[in-house]
Amino acid sequence: MFRLALLLYAVIGTSLAGIIMVAALTMGYDTTMPVIYSAAIGFALGLPISWYVAKQLSA
Repeated sequence: MFRLALLLYAVIGTSLAGIIMVAALTMGYDTTMPVIYSAAIGFALGLPISWYVAKQLSA
């Protein structure tokens, strides 16, 4: 299940980081630090979500 979660994280983490970065840029946060923070938040949220999806797929 760990390998499946890692494969899913490659897709889910990148997608969430992109979505949150676009949302931050749309709200007018267009300097360096808000973009970096939003990308980090997206990658951090991708970990538990990919673990949950891998758990549901392997069950």
